[in-house]
Amino acid sequence: MSERVIVGISHGDINGIGLEVVLKTLMEPGIAEICTPVLFSSQKTVSYYRKVLGLEEFNFNPIRDLGQLNNKKVNVFVCYEEEVNIEMGKPTETGGKYALISLQKATEALANKQINALVTAPINKSTIQSPDFKFVGHTEYLGSKLGGDPLMLLCSDNGLRIAVVTGHIPLKDVAAKITTDNVANKIIKLHESLIKDFGVRKPKIAVLGLNPHAGDSGAIGNEDKDIIAPAIQKANLSGMVYGPYASDGFFGNGTYKQFDAILAMYHDQGLIPFKTLAFNDGVNFTAGLNGVRTSPDHGTAFEIAGKNIANEQSFKKALYAAIDIYKSRKLHSEISENPLAFGNIKKER
Repeated sequence: MSERVIVGISHGDINGIGLEVVLKTLMEPGIAEICTPVLFSSQKTVSYYRKVLGLEEFNFNPIRDLGQLNNKKVNVFVCYEEEVNIEMGKPTETGGKYALISLQKATEALANKQINALVTAPINKSTIQSPDFKFVGHTEYLGSKLGGDPLMLLCSDNGLRIAVVTGHIPLKDVAAKITTDNVANKIIKLHESLIKDFGVRKPKIAVLGLNPHAGDSGAIGNEDKDIIAPAIQKANLSGMVYGPYASDGFFGNGTYKQFDAILAMYHDQGLIPFKTLAFNDGVNFTAGLNGVRTSPDHGTAFEIAGKNIANEQSFKKALYAAIDIYKSRKLHSEISENPLAFGNIKKER
């Protein structure tokens, strides 16, 4: 497990805070000791940000071939050579164009196993739209390119983990997506991720209801008793899944602290409490992918771009999480392939 993890980083929207939090993170002492970072960007763009932010001491190794990686430095894989018009704080087509170029190159490297994990800086979901990107976010794009069954899973150092059944869809469409099969599948995916990606041996999962008060036994909708409760039974995980819970009381009285993870029915039901409880430390992890991808739990924050006040803590946590999850997944795979060998190691110890 002493293998040096190669972590790719897409630079996100060049007009947002992405490159600021990336550079601040990569300047952290010791980063190059725990991984080999590869920022998918350009010499000119990185140099521009280095100057504007007063980070002249930030040094990097520009490469055009991933075979040229320097394990002792931050590597910048040059995705484009041209000078780019950077307008900090403004959502522009140019910002979207180069966010996509960076993401495409980084995703290609992950798919080809040239990097071990990917950390994505924030994009603007509007300006990035193009014939090559017709998705509502990173999660859906990466699912199409890497394969697997993506599950948005927010996690933090304090052990809080919240996944969602439905992600970036309008609220009016949520109920139609809450089916017994869909919910059961997400429970199983979450359970698998907790074991494989986080090393939780016997995960205890809470499932939230869809309606206020989890439907009050049908008084406020039947989805909770007719769809979600049967989904918990269908997942058949030996009594380690509980619910459905009314989300307000569940978070209000601290019940969430008793579980390894929580499955929410829709985006805001899960992300509002998560960001309230763990905003600066939160990480967005895409479970279920054929590859490890994390990101900070914030957006482009155009309103503070270029002011050198962005907090890099969430991005730093995302980088650390990518390394840890990759190692955990690799160890789980090795144990699963040869359990007898690991049993012998334990006996020898």
